[in-house]
Amino acid sequence: MRFKQLVLGVGLAVAAAQPAFAEDVAICYNCPPEWADWGGQLKNFSKDLGIDVPQDNKNSGQTLSQLLAEKENPVADVAYYGVSFGIKAKEADVVGAYKPVNFDAIPDGLKDPNGSWFAIHSGTIGLFVNADALEGAAVPQSWSDLLKPEYKGMVGYLDPSSAFVGYAGAVAINRAMGGSLDDFTPGIEFFKKLKENDPIVPKQTAYARVLSGEIPILIDYDFNAYRAKYKDGANVEFVIPTEGTVAVPYVMSLVKNSPHAENGKKILDYVMSDKGQAHWANAYLRPVIASAMSEEAATKFLPATDYARSTPVDYAKMATAQGGFAERYLSEVR
Repeated sequence: MRFKQLVLGVGLAVAAAQPAFAEDVAICYNCPPEWADWGGQLKNFSKDLGIDVPQDNKNSGQTLSQLLAEKENPVADVAYYGVSFGIKAKEADVVGAYKPVNFDAIPDGLKDPNGSWFAIHSGTIGLFVNADALEGAAVPQSWSDLLKPEYKGMVGYLDPSSAFVGYAGAVAINRAMGGSLDDFTPGIEFFKKLKENDPIVPKQTAYARVLSGEIPILIDYDFNAYRAKYKDGANVEFVIPTEGTVAVPYVMSLVKNSPHAENGKKILDYVMSDKGQAHWANAYLRPVIASAMSEEAATKFLPATDYARSTPVDYAKMATAQGGFAERYLSEVR
């Protein structure tokens, strides 16, 4: 009898430790809790929709690779990635078409007309700087500053051959150095010089490493720096380099033939709803539905005069050029 009670007790404990039942689950690739306040949004899904979405720490390149590997037997329901990877996912036929709420309000150029991918928010590339970790050096103000000897071993950037933020940074630097999406030579030459300054090149989001001072200067998005400053109270600054930069969208897709498609659609509807868009704005991202940005949230951003140094980029061409850049980076820089 005691044995049966023990077995029953263990069984109940195991059951209690399991995640939500399958019908209450959706799998999102690349929704890391430390990035863009996905942690808070995952809690919103559970609270408001009753859908459990486990955290996932892939980057954009890893997400697309996984979708391709699982094409015949999909695991994920939705995917989140930089715009160039969303475009590639459609080309690879691993995503389905779905138009969430507010789809018609998304500006042209920030969505696939059939809903194979659509922007949910955007960020501006610049320098996320932990001022306390600079060892007396001034806060850098330009891309060229990063090559100075006083910043040796202090500069980090995510691997541009895999992480979208790394590639977006490379596009910004290349254009600032006189290059274009047809010619990445100026950017490659910059990264060669930066390599001599002993940069730190992680593959995954490095937010905590900036806060700890391990990476004093990270080429990253504005929203991470604002989060560090206003939410975590760190002595950080965000700098839009004097030579200019780019603003790029992050997009989501419904995975083709996904196992929990209806839940995936509910997740996409939520992130595009007024409430979901306001969540991004309060996490210091620019929501794709501009009206979701409150006046209070807008005051946390640098002045418009700084953002004027961010100029448009052809996202489709950016996607086309990505493979060639990655090959050059891996062969000439890494």
